Amino acid sequence: MPSPLNKTLRINELPDGAVEPIAAMNATLFRESGIFQGNITEALTELKGANFDLIIADPPYNIGKDFGNDSDKRSSKDFEDWSHNWIAQIASVASATATMYVCCHWKTSGMIQAALSLHGWSVLNRITWKREKGRGAAKNWKQNMEDIWFAVRDLDHYTFNIDDVKVQKKVIAPYRQDGEPKDWTETPDGERIRMTYPSNIWTDLTVPFWSMAENTEHPTQKPEKLIERLILASSNPGDNVLDLFSGSGTTSVVAHRLDRKFIGIELNGDYVRLGIARLTREGFQ
Repeated sequence: MPSPLNKTLRINELPDGAVEPIAAMNATLFRESGIFQGNITEALTELKGANFDLIIADPPYNIGKDFGNDSDKRSSKDFEDWSHNWIAQIASVASATATMYVCCHWKTSGMIQAALSLHGWSVLNRITWKREKGRGAAKNWKQNMEDIWFAVRDLDHYTFNIDDVKVQKKVIAPYRQDGEPKDWTETPDGERIRMTYPSNIWTDLTVPFWSMAENTEHPTQKPEKLIERLILASSNPGDNVLDLFSGSGTTSVVAHRLDRKFIGIELNGDYVRLGIARLTREGFQ
């Protein structure tokens, strides 16, 4: 029996119900948000001419995870061709000042960077996310990180709200000016801290786990706080967010919570239902 503290949202606990196919997107696009079921390249064809301000893509990494289909079990050549194919389509659905983030495994990170550059995106940075999970590997160093590429359409015009994503940092060498703290404060328990610019190495975000309300059965679910940081930094309230490879709907859920419009695309209908259930808990109709 699972622990009573286990809050994991499970597919077999969801109410029955059909999910909307990608063909339904055009009727709702930018008037109503939603998560739709379908193939990513077909969805991007349907969305051609849209103007998304922010695109967040968390595609299969091709490392053999079970997503209920064979989407993560391609040959290396097929995976590279497929990745180039959908990345090439993104420009047709992005605004002139759009930002895109693409999550990936270290084995294919270089290929993803090259594909972004080849297909019209300027890569500004690579975020390395330390995602502590698992017990380690007996004959290798434990795989404990993922890459997130940060790219923009226009190097001179893109959204980046740095003040919305500053992080709290302990001050190791507190400096004073005229006897007063310079750019730092002291907490009631005596800790010296400052709010500072985040780096491209993220060590403060854990993967969802069983006692967290956001946790689902999805095998590669991203934490809400990670997606929140991306959305806060690279979009504004009312902007349009495209949630590619929606999985359990984390990007759509956070976009809704932050007052962004969103379209999510996911191949597996059960995961679409997970995303909709999470949105419903947030008051989404």
